[in-house]
Amino acid sequence: RLLGKKATTWYSVFVQSLTLTFLAEWGDRSQIATIALAAAKNPLGVTVGGCLGHALCTGLAVIGGRLLAARISEKIVAFYGGCIFLVFGLHSIFFEI
Repeated sequence: RLLGKKATTWYSVFVQSLTLTFLAEWGDRSQIATIALAAAKNPLGVTVGGCLGHALCTGLAVIGGRLLAARISEKIVAFYGGCIFLVFGLHSIFFEI
């Protein structure tokens, strides 16, 4: 429970993280690569490998987020994350790859 915020249930956090992850991953490069890999290789192996890889990556993000939250405020992370997002956006406007 964070200071000043209501306690959330396990289910509401689950639904929120499921929805955000699904929407963020839909149509990105890793999904396109997984489609191509599944077309050429065993779909079961691709499914299991993709799920385990994503679970490991998400687990590391959760652990890192917990450690970071203990040292830096959420406002600072949001501010600098937004600044970096704007820098990448401006870079993509002015410098084509």
